[in-house]
Amino acid sequence: MERRTILAAAGGAALGLTGIGTAMPAAAAGGPRVGTHTVTDLRSGLASLYGLDDRFGGATVGPLATAHLARVQRLIDTGSYPDTIGRQLRLISGETAEHVGWLAFDAGDHPRARRYWTQARDTATELRDDSLAVLVLASLSLLELREERPRDGLDHARRASVLAAPWAPPSLMSILATREARALAMLGDSASARTTLASAARLYEKDRGSRPAPDWTLFHGPAELAAAQAELFTAAGHHKAAVTWLRRSLERQEVTYARNEALHRGRLAGALARSGEADEAAHHIEQGEALLTEVSSGRAREGLAVARRELDRIRPAR
Repeated sequence: MERRTILAAAGGAALGLTGIGTAMPAAAAGGPRVGTHTVTDLRSGLASLYGLDDRFGGATVGPLATAHLARVQRLIDTGSYPDTIGRQLRLISGETAEHVGWLAFDAGDHPRARRYWTQARDTATELRDDSLAVLVLASLSLLELREERPRDGLDHARRASVLAAPWAPPSLMSILATREARALAMLGDSASARTTLASAARLYEKDRGSRPAPDWTLFHGPAELAAAQAELFTAAGHHKAAVTWLRRSLERQEVTYARNEALHRGRLAGALARSGEADEAAHHIEQGEALLTEVSSGRAREGLAVARRELDRIRPAR
């Protein structure tokens, strides 16, 4: 997912303006002077990491993000700066920690992801920055769903929605509603899942031409909504219906998101195999595996491996 910069968030809270009066630890006396130029450089570096993630995946980009976080932390610990700059440095630290967690999640290292997301959540609490808190909760919701703990995933998505409601644009609320719908489907509440996903689709349509959304939400759109609809059918055991929606999702996938394409091909291949469509399933597995020569995503690799096991179940190796 999927990750872009959070700078364009809408509303005062999303811009990190809440809690400006919060007391900050004092900067080190006599250290390197840190000003707005350094802050701009750090933000540019983080934005570059988001772009690299989209193209190359979590396992490749993770060490670079960890090094960037270490640089931010060194400046916090040793730099000389006013309180206003100190707050910005700590916010960048929290955003970078969140992204390190995301990259670990994409690489398949869930304990590391949870550790860095906890660090980012602590920073959001310290700064009273709701935009960072919402981003972390949205990420944690995805982790809980991945680990098949839908009750926790639902709780995180709903808590994020409460925090975001006063300032978030509809596209962000649509993402949170989509994750809530997925959790409800996994919990067996099909009716509520359908209603919530329909709300997510309406929110997305409502957002067109409205106020700017955080850039990290840019991955969300028709492809993601179609994939979520497919997950509802999969949870209900309707695999042929899931195939229809996963085909739509793949057709609407933007070419710039190579990892997402690999993820969607794995999901489609698995649904095709469960529907008895062996040849088409094999085609999408091959296409997805070809993408993994470019993208180092543990999530995508695992999804394609699951699809291959499904395919082997219906078409034993000759």
